[in-house]
Amino acid sequence: MLKKIPKWNLTLFVLLVAEIIVFGMMNPRFWNVTILLNSFNDFIAIAMIGFFVTLVVITGGIDISGVSIIGLTSVVTGLLSQVAGMNIWLSVICAVLVGGLCGLLNGVLIAYARVQAMVITLGGMLLYSGIAIVLVGLSGVSTYEGISGFSEEFSNIANGEVLGIPHAVILFVMMFLIAYILLHRTRYGRYIYLTGINQNTADYSGINTKRIIASCYVLSGLSAGIAGVVLTSYLGSARADYGAEYLMPILTVVVLGGTLITGGKGGVVGTALASIILGFMQIGLQMAGVSTQYIGLATGVLLIVSVAFLGINPAFRWNMKRILTHKMGG
Repeated sequence: MLKKIPKWNLTLFVLLVAEIIVFGMMNPRFWNVTILLNSFNDFIAIAMIGFFVTLVVITGGIDISGVSIIGLTSVVTGLLSQVAGMNIWLSVICAVLVGGLCGLLNGVLIAYARVQAMVITLGGMLLYSGIAIVLVGLSGVSTYEGISGFSEEFSNIANGEVLGIPHAVILFVMMFLIAYILLHRTRYGRYIYLTGINQNTADYSGINTKRIIASCYVLSGLSAGIAGVVLTSYLGSARADYGAEYLMPILTVVVLGGTLITGGKGGVVGTALASIILGFMQIGLQMAGVSTQYIGLATGVLLIVSVAFLGINPAFRWNMKRILTHKMGG
C-alpha cells in the first residue's frame, strides 16, 4: 500500500506528524484539535489558490497575480453588496467571475500571444491591485478601513461550522477534491501533465495545449476569487490589500508540495499537505512565542530548501551517483 504513495508525499506526511509532536511538546495547547481546526482559517486562502496554481506550474507556467485578485474580488464583493445594494450572493458570484476574467486575461496573453508567464502575471498583479485601489477610492470609502457592514449570513461562510467542523476545513476539502479530480482523474488532467512535459509533442499529438494552458489560468483566477470572498467573510470587511502577503506562502506550498517549477511533475495532494504544514508551523511558532518576522523567515527557508532539493535534475543526481561509485570503486 505504501509503495503506491509518492515518496515525497510520504515524506511530507511524516514531517507533518513530527511538526505536531514537536510543537505540542513546546506548548501542549497545540494538541487541542479545536485550535488546529480553527487555524485553517489562517491559511485557507493560501491553500485554495495553491491547489490551482499547482495546475499552472505543471504546465510549465507561473501565476503570481492571485494575491492581487484576492483584494480585487474582496472590493468587488463589498462594492456590489454594501454600496450598490445588490444581493450578497449575486455579489459573490460576480466577484468570483471577476477573478475568472482576470485569469482568462492572463491565460490568453500567455497561451495565445506567447508572452512569458512571469511578465504577464507580474503585470497582472500590479494591474489588479491598482484597479482594486481605484474602486475603493471611487466609492468614497477609506482604503485602510475598507467596506464593512456585511450580514451575519455572509460572515457565516468562513466563521460557521457544521457538526463542530469549521467551514474553513470543509472549504479546504471541497477545493482539494475539485483540484484532485480535475488533475488526477480526468483526461484534462493528463493533458496538463503532457503539456508540461513537452508542449510541442503534446501539440503534435492533437492536444490543444493553448486551451489547456489558458484554462489553467482561468481556474487559478477563479480560485483566487473564491479565496477573496472567503477572506472577506472571515475578516468582516472588504479591502484592496487582502492577500498582499500571500505570494511567498502560495509559492512555498506549491513547490514544497513536490511540484517542479520546470513543469511536468507535481500533484495537489502534496500541495494540500504542504499547506497544512505551513499553516500549522505558523500557529505553532506563534504559540511558542516566536516573533512574526521570524515566521516569515521560516517560510522563506522552506521555499528555498524545497526548490533546491526538488529542483536538482534526476539525470544530474544519477550521473553524480555514477561518478561517486566509480571513485569509490577505484
